[in-house]
Amino acid sequence: MSESTDTTETVQNRSEIVFLYDAVDANPNGNPLSGANRPRIDPQTQQAIVTDVRLKRYLRDQLDDDGHGVYIRNVQKDGNQYTRGQLLEDRLKSIDLDDYDLDEDGEPDRLREAVFGEFLNESVDVRYFGATMSVDTDDPYAEHLPDHFTGPVQFSPGKTMHAVNENEEYDSLTSVIATQEGKEQGGFDLDDHRIQYGLIRFHGLVDEHGAADTNLTSDDVDRLDTLCWRAIKNQTISRSKVGQEPRLYCRVEYSEDSFHLGGLDKDLTLDDERSVPDEELRNVRDVTVDVDSFVTRLKNASDRVSRVRIVASDVLEFSHDGDVGGPELLYEAVEESVGADTLELIDVYDEHTETLPESETAE
Repeated sequence: MSESTDTTETVQNRSEIVFLYDAVDANPNGNPLSGANRPRIDPQTQQAIVTDVRLKRYLRDQLDDDGHGVYIRNVQKDGNQYTRGQLLEDRLKSIDLDDYDLDEDGEPDRLREAVFGEFLNESVDVRYFGATMSVDTDDPYAEHLPDHFTGPVQFSPGKTMHAVNENEEYDSLTSVIATQEGKEQGGFDLDDHRIQYGLIRFHGLVDEHGAADTNLTSDDVDRLDTLCWRAIKNQTISRSKVGQEPRLYCRVEYSEDSFHLGGLDKDLTLDDERSVPDEELRNVRDVTVDVDSFVTRLKNASDRVSRVRIVASDVLEFSHDGDVGGPELLYEAVEESVGADTLELIDVYDEHTETLPESETAE
């Protein structure tokens, strides 16, 4: 069984998330409707777009690899395709329907409560992102679950912080292969559209009211602080996705009910004086992130902030109040704005072991 989720420990405070990762010679999110799976690009601004669905897929796959119960997955580990009914039964295999007499008063409610609790307990991705329960009505478990769960953790579609260029050198790669033994090698054209460079900016929100509907716990939210980083590290390994790296993750946890600043991601901008022009961007060393507005807004709301959890890449450069430097410059600026007791630096690889299922940590 996965980690338990006690409803008395559900999230009490709202959190706002800012997450940056970049892509070098990669297709961060292809559009299959384009006919060639070209990168999604805003036609007006030329910014690359990454849907929240793409990000959540990375997160679900990392949760699955970490040994957590995941409801929405593409394939089984042995490569066989799942149906939604099989996925549901896999989540609820510990519940024996024969243990309940549905003709007895109170038993249907007891079964419904058991199915609801166990499904969420075994489906960490639903606790985060919700799910549509599109299961055959004849499924013996389906009638005991709602039609859908609304996820308390939501991300807006991500966009690059600048205009991007497609790398034309990849437009028509020729792969030379050996066709049959003793015959000449042949080639074929392969559409392979990628962007040269993109620093992608995501905004996320953890809603404390929605958390009660999916039993989302504070431990679940703390897991996000390492999950996002590790998911980009570990799940972007396919041919068109390799070349993506996490650069900055920050979660601001508020102390006041129903309050959040909103739009904190937009307060991180490229420092135009210190970054190379958009058309010349090729890697993370070509950009400097201006954090002046970000730090100022945190300072102005410091009495409503209970925690700031943050980690940045050692090669990402920041500018603040005329100074330029690496992560330490950012950390010091945030600490000054919210207080030393409020700032927490994330140790991605040491901390994540604390959020693994007990069966994984025991090994």
